Amino acid sequence: MTMTKLRKFTLEFNERKDRWALENDKTNRTIKTFTTKEKATAGGVLKRALGEDGGSVKIQKLNGRFQEERTFPRSKDPKESKG
Repeated sequence: MTMTKLRKFTLEFNERKDRWALENDKTNRTIKTFTTKEKATAGGVLKRALGEDGGSVKIQKLNGRFQEERTFPRSKDPKESKG
């Protein structure tokens, strides 16, 4: 059984635009922006932003440190990962 590579994204605060940005880690392109982190992480918003292909999202705190990582859909979460 081969494991497909997950697309990787980061949700980080963009100080210049004063918004939270969901960026593709490979292309550094912003996929979607949000006024607050709470709006970005509420009930399925990230899942919809990633679309059918899903991916892994690293969520940062305001200080730039990583808070958590979420995988969409959850069935693509690697078994050996913590959490």
